[in-house]
Amino acid sequence: MTSSSEYTPPKIWTWDKENGGQFASINRPIAGPTREKELPVGRHPLQLYSLGTPNGVKVTIMLEELLALGHSGAEYDAWLIRIGDGNQFGSGFVEVNPNSKIPALMDRSGEKPVRIFESGAILTYLAEKFGAFLPTDPAKRAECFSWLLWQVGSAPYLGGGFGHFYAYAPTKIEYAINRFAMETKRQLDVLDRRLAESEYIAGDEFTIADMAIWPWYGGLVKGWMYGDSAEFLQVQEYKNMKRWADLIGDRPAVKRGRMVNRVSGEPSSQLHERHDASDFETKTQDKLQAAG
Repeated sequence: MTSSSEYTPPKIWTWDKENGGQFASINRPIAGPTREKELPVGRHPLQLYSLGTPNGVKVTIMLEELLALGHSGAEYDAWLIRIGDGNQFGSGFVEVNPNSKIPALMDRSGEKPVRIFESGAILTYLAEKFGAFLPTDPAKRAECFSWLLWQVGSAPYLGGGFGHFYAYAPTKIEYAINRFAMETKRQLDVLDRRLAESEYIAGDEFTIADMAIWPWYGGLVKGWMYGDSAEFLQVQEYKNMKRWADLIGDRPAVKRGRMVNRVSGEPSSQLHERHDASDFETKTQDKLQAAG
């Protein structure tokens, strides 16, 4: 193993905002808003403030799946939060999520608005609100929550660990890439072994556990994340993961959910904001561009 330079940590860490790579403009060691900016509010009870990252996609998939089941109360307005521009530090967003991360949801269907932040909490809230995608049998429910929380605890090793050092860090650090590649492959093996014995993550039905895990690990297996990382990690080895990733990805509601708040990829896959079901047919970026 080689190292381009040795680093000795100082006795007391200080923030050097010039040494943060491509995220230097939005990362900082303190919380709270940086500007006064109210959030827009649409006509539906559910107001989603998000971006089409894996964590954001979890929630839009859930909402589209609920609508596909006929839950009209799951109609929602999805507002774009451009985290690269620091939108998450506006005062209105911080009121909804003091952690300044997407996604964040406001439920205005009751007498008093309810805020929900953290994607796992949002999935659970919606599942319980609409009685869908969360088993009622105690053993099956425990299995579902176990895998949901597995994702919450494991994905930072994939995203903030492997993804960051492999694709985004200003310098390639062999030790960091090796460390997190090893852990990512171990996690893929955990999932692959589970899916060898079960059609879906939590058992024989599609649940919020699948919705939470698929945007991260399904996206990795399908080659959508971190450049050529699929080849680097040899994801084709995980046959059961590939079967599951395709199974979930072929669901119409999942396809719609991937489009909402997306700002990358083909213009036909980008629906920057979603305020009505018809927006998928009329307001994707390719259609807006064609209309002038």
